[in-house]
Amino acid sequence: RSEAAAAVAAAHRAGIRTVMITGDHPATARSIADRIGLRDGGTVMTGPELAAEGPDHLARHVERVSVYARTTSEQKLDIVQAWKKTGAIVAMTGDGVNDAPALRLADIGVAMGISGTEVSKEAADMVLTNDNFATIIDAVREGRRIYDNIRRFVQYGLTGGSAEIAVMVAAPLFGLPLALLPAQILWINLLTHGLPGLALGVEQAEPDTMDRPPRRPDENIFGRGLWQRIVAAGFLTAAVAFGLTLWERAHGGPWQTMLFTSLVLLQLGDALAVRSESASTFTIGFASNRFLLLAVLAMFGAQLGAIYLPPFQQLLGTDALGIADLLTVVVASTITFFAIEGEKLYRRNTARLRSTNINHS
Repeated sequence: RSEAAAAVAAAHRAGIRTVMITGDHPATARSIADRIGLRDGGTVMTGPELAAEGPDHLARHVERVSVYARTTSEQKLDIVQAWKKTGAIVAMTGDGVNDAPALRLADIGVAMGISGTEVSKEAADMVLTNDNFATIIDAVREGRRIYDNIRRFVQYGLTGGSAEIAVMVAAPLFGLPLALLPAQILWINLLTHGLPGLALGVEQAEPDTMDRPPRRPDENIFGRGLWQRIVAAGFLTAAVAFGLTLWERAHGGPWQTMLFTSLVLLQLGDALAVRSESASTFTIGFASNRFLLLAVLAMFGAQLGAIYLPPFQQLLGTDALGIADLLTVVVASTITFFAIEGEKLYRRNTARLRSTNINHS
């Protein structure tokens, strides 16, 4: 297929090794592999060579072989087993009855939907309705996007939740009565975890999604520094909100409403910043996820209604903030956004410097 070479190249950039197993002649297999950029320095091994090597010793050579020719169905099974012994996650494609054992043994069996037999489809975990290898790469990209969005929502939700807990715990230590009313806590969670949280689930893939290696199978969802970022952002959110509260209380203003409003706005700023783990939000563009932008604006308007409309004031126990107080909390609420953006910039520069040093070495 015309798109096969590009798909193989994309897989290579994403840290995915592509291996050809065929029953065709070695010269035919080698020619096709070269045309699509598959060999990449790897060697070609034939069925008779596999038989001479034996399945028990195949794992020693499997990582240097890119093309297998004149193979039998039993040898396909041996190759999958050998790769799994190396600790790799193996996806196997096939369309015939003789491919079924290897499809079943692989971590992900992929059958052909058009040319594939019913036996191969039943044995597989996934069926390609268009029999196109490039579709597998598209599925990898989508899977990575979904996983990244799960991490974004976890970071966003736990950052806000930890900040609220920290504020509630710290308030008595500073001689304050109940920091937030139960209705206010419910309102905060409704606004911040509702539409903005859902909007993070439809965030597009990051620019480098297919230019990074796969995550380790045993990696915790809080891995790669996520829990440290949650703790740091949660502490910063709580510190800013509590600082505004103490300042408002010292001036005799409605400090509880100030705390209530700052926690909402700080978390909305956080939602705009966590859209990417590495890329700048300014580079991605705020309008690239219009659902999130509209959700943040809508929740900001709802919060204004909560502090200025009499029915909501009675329901939530809020007081109207003066214009100066409102501007103060709006400006202060950008602190977490810029802090997260600054941390991403630091990680990008550190990674770039490390890469430069490795290249020079």
